[in-house]
Amino acid sequence: MSDGGNFIDGWREEMRSAYLYRAMAEAEIGTPRAELFRGLAAEAESQAGIWARKSGAVVSAYAPDLRARMVAALVRRHGPRPLRAILVAMKVRGLSVYSHASPGHPLPTTLEEVGKRHRGISGGGNLRAAVFGVNDGLVSNASLILGVAGASASNSIILLSGVAGLLAGAFSMASGEYVSVRSQREMFEHQIGLERDELAQYPEEEAEELALIYAARGLAREDALKLAKAIIADPAQALDTLAREELGLNPDELGSPWGAAIFSFVSFATGALVPLLPFLAFAGERALPVSIAITGLALFGVGAAISLFTGKSAMRDGLRMLAIGAAAGALTYGMGRLLGVSLS
Repeated sequence: MSDGGNFIDGWREEMRSAYLYRAMAEAEIGTPRAELFRGLAAEAESQAGIWARKSGAVVSAYAPDLRARMVAALVRRHGPRPLRAILVAMKVRGLSVYSHASPGHPLPTTLEEVGKRHRGISGGGNLRAAVFGVNDGLVSNASLILGVAGASASNSIILLSGVAGLLAGAFSMASGEYVSVRSQREMFEHQIGLERDELAQYPEEEAEELALIYAARGLAREDALKLAKAIIADPAQALDTLAREELGLNPDELGSPWGAAIFSFVSFATGALVPLLPFLAFAGERALPVSIAITGLALFGVGAAISLFTGKSAMRDGLRMLAIGAAAGALTYGMGRLLGVSLS
């Protein structure tokens, strides 16, 4: 594609962003965020003018496409917050106002504070993902084993079903996580790449956008602009800060698709292995009651671990998870019994 074509695409993207910013301002009318989005719309239109002048072509009035109109309608109806992922993919900035600097959370006012604030930021989701991955494997495979046990007294059939359930569930979780994280990473890398290009093309306008975000979050306009210009003066820090403040992304933690897939596989398989172990260790009728007992203990333990994230009582969350697992197991065992009788 020619440079002129690239410039027209840049004009079109900025005009689409301006259109969406105005829809967001309508949805946030009466709040400080409305002023932010109106300011970002004006900046996007200014940047669109830069692309239009570079193209050397006469551009017609912007007409939003179907996708932009649909997203704008959803924003007006539900507000920008629940649509943040879609808006980021459509080159909309300033969404960090929904996740940072709540009242009482001091804003950075110097370059040193910006750097300190951004160091060590972590998603902190690995432990949470591990707990819920183990829980998924535990409940699903325990239910499968109890369902098969209700239909058949053969330990070999139960064991085969449990191994199949473990592998099928773990591979399904891993492949789904791989596709999800890979798609998300590609989208984030694309957005950061766009930000890098814009920073090179019009740094002053990027500083204005960043100043608008800081001002909307409580910093005085003059201080916000001074800080933004100081950040933009350092290209490496500028890109890192813009990714975090405009896109709400952490460039250091975009996620590894293979790492996520392996992590998901191992956590699910670990939970799914628990109710299966007695059928590997014991023969005859002892395996099933032992499986039920250790699965119950594991369910309670997982529920207690979940209390780390809920802030509630470990006993309460442990007993709740035990009750949920027991209900799922009882239902599948009962279904297995009914099917075993009807098919015999």
